[in-house]
Amino acid sequence: MPKNSKVTQREQSHEHVTESVADLLAHEEPLDYKNSSLNVGGAAGKKVPQIEVPENDGRPAWNSKLQYILAQVGFSVGLGNVWRFPYLCQKNGGGAYLVPYFILLIIIGIPLFFLELAVGQKIRRGSIGVWNYVCPRLGGIGMSSLMVCGFVGLYYNVIIGWSIFYFFQSFQYPLPWSDCPIRKNGTLAIVEPECDKSSATTYFWYRQTLNTTSTIAESGGLNVKMTLSLLVAWIIVCLAVIKGIASSGKVMYFSSLFPYVVLFCFLVRGLMLKGSVDGIAHMFTPKLEKMLEPQVWREAATQVFFALGLGFGGVIAFSSYNKIDNNCHFDAVLVSFINFFTSILATLVVFAVLVENQNAEKILGYLNSNVLSHDLIPPHVNFSHLTTSDYAEMYGVIKTVKEDGFAQLGLEPCVLVDELNKAVQGTGLAFIAFTEAMTHFPASPFWSVMFFFMLINLGLGSMIGTMTGITTPVLDAYKVQKELFTVCCCIVAFFCGLLFVQRSGNYFVTMFDDYSAGLPLTVVVILENVSVAWIYGTKRFMQDLEDMLGFRPCIIYFYLWKYVSPLCLIVLISATVIEMAVSPPGYNAWVQELAQERFQSYPPWALAMCFALIIVAMLPLPVVFIARHFNLMSDGSNKLSVSYRKTMMKDMSNLEEQDEARFILGTKPGEAPIAPARRPYLTPGGNKPMDPNSLSPNSCYGTSYQNAAISPTTPSTPDTPVTPESDS
Repeated sequence: MPKNSKVTQREQSHEHVTESVADLLAHEEPLDYKNSSLNVGGAAGKKVPQIEVPENDGRPAWNSKLQYILAQVGFSVGLGNVWRFPYLCQKNGGGAYLVPYFILLIIIGIPLFFLELAVGQKIRRGSIGVWNYVCPRLGGIGMSSLMVCGFVGLYYNVIIGWSIFYFFQSFQYPLPWSDCPIRKNGTLAIVEPECDKSSATTYFWYRQTLNTTSTIAESGGLNVKMTLSLLVAWIIVCLAVIKGIASSGKVMYFSSLFPYVVLFCFLVRGLMLKGSVDGIAHMFTPKLEKMLEPQVWREAATQVFFALGLGFGGVIAFSSYNKIDNNCHFDAVLVSFINFFTSILATLVVFAVLVENQNAEKILGYLNSNVLSHDLIPPHVNFSHLTTSDYAEMYGVIKTVKEDGFAQLGLEPCVLVDELNKAVQGTGLAFIAFTEAMTHFPASPFWSVMFFFMLINLGLGSMIGTMTGITTPVLDAYKVQKELFTVCCCIVAFFCGLLFVQRSGNYFVTMFDDYSAGLPLTVVVILENVSVAWIYGTKRFMQDLEDMLGFRPCIIYFYLWKYVSPLCLIVLISATVIEMAVSPPGYNAWVQELAQERFQSYPPWALAMCFALIIVAMLPLPVVFIARHFNLMSDGSNKLSVSYRKTMMKDMSNLEEQDEARFILGTKPGEAPIAPARRPYLTPGGNKPMDPNSLSPNSCYGTSYQNAAISPTTPSTPDTPVTPESDS
């Protein structure tokens, strides 16, 4: 055969195989490739197509690393750090609770947080696109995350609405919850009985703010004040996320940093209160026997799990806007420890403020008005630095001497443990206990404005992450206008949120908080862990991380992802199911006649609603699995990011000259093309080369390849054996 004929046949074979590889990797999706020269087998000057994509795939990116870190901190540091962690710390042994919390943060929190950051950054897609790619059958993971984000966002913004209402009520002196209202009956003025039986702050919360009904079955109609507050909350959230990270990133500069300013101010103010040091010392004195109780470890694991926002999709969505070589390992460790120390700071603030001894002020007033004699006060007692033991001694002396008239003095035994045990969690801490403490501060309106503005910003940071977890996967999958879709989401969410601003709405907030997120999110995260560590393969994932980061992460992550984290999550799921089974489903209802809370069981329809929340949130998992197993729905692979395909295609095309010549032509006359041994991407069996023929629709791998069929007319070997030309 003439030499020119050989060259022509070789070029045709080369181009045909190269185009087949390109189609295989790009899933036959048209991309803008660039042309560059490629020497094959020493044939200098021959031009062939090379797989390339534009450097900019059009995906938005963070303006700076600081903006991204603040966004992740704002999402993970939320209201739970302020009103959940301090309660758990006191309940579970003070300083002893920090030990299991820190251990579980290391073995569960950081590895899983790192995993979510890495997959989002590598694949550059939201939660749906990421898990569609890793394993199509488990693509329901992303959809379940989106469902949970929707449920949580509905009631979480109601809490922001409550904070907005209290924020505007704080611009008056005295604060409206500092005293009970007076009811006038003709010439007779009496204190509101409901307030007199409880307290001014409790009455303001349940009656003047929520105007709550006595049961969940009594709707009571819409609460107009709360409806307007919810509308304002959704307008703020909409404006913050309407431009995606371009707008939310700028908001995070303030909303993520301002809470720390307020917490430090409150800490300084709290340390100036009498008894605050005793409260802090008691909090961090470990009760070591508590560490042996399984309940402590379960609650610590649950708090670690939710504190970092695992499974919501917001972490993945935020990291998907990063550069491919960003050091996400550093980000995971940094954000996790910032979250931990924020919880510690909030605990210091809460118990420095709440353990102020108000009875000492009463005794000083009685001494100045000569109701009590100075002889009753032990000489070593210093009211400027009054300890709990000093007060207990005074209390005992006064009670003994003033036995007959002691009840009229209104003094209470200030036992530190009892006072701390009164500390509540959740809305009770923020809207009752803390508001009452602030009424005793000088310039109380200022502190109240600061506190509720802090809560608004904490909630806003978390809501931005939650909304990003909803909008990013949808915008990745469908070509819809970002601004229009965001506005529509907020409008729909506002109308759905009207359920929570009727007079019985507080009980529905409790229901959604208890049932819509806990179990579904735990299942979502364990499936994330299993899909990466056991299906995709921990070794391949570690290699991907090395390619991204430029260094190989510590080997301990291999064992944590593969064994420790799944085992811990299985135990956590089991404990959660057992807890739900043994605990009667119900809620604390405010009984107006008794002016106190009473536990009530859910009626049958509400119980059905509780389980419906769990089922609906987890329903995408089996539905998608079955649908894709029987090829009833596409695998979503055509939604992959251009940048991720670029990484894969460049890795395939960037072969050494010798290996590529062997791949295309064979090394000897008559030898079939041999694919070079190299690390495959998302192929079954981590140590096998990529075999396009093995990428069946039933495989959990190769989601961007499985529909790319190779033409049956494609020759596996050249019709006529050709020999590569030598350089000479």
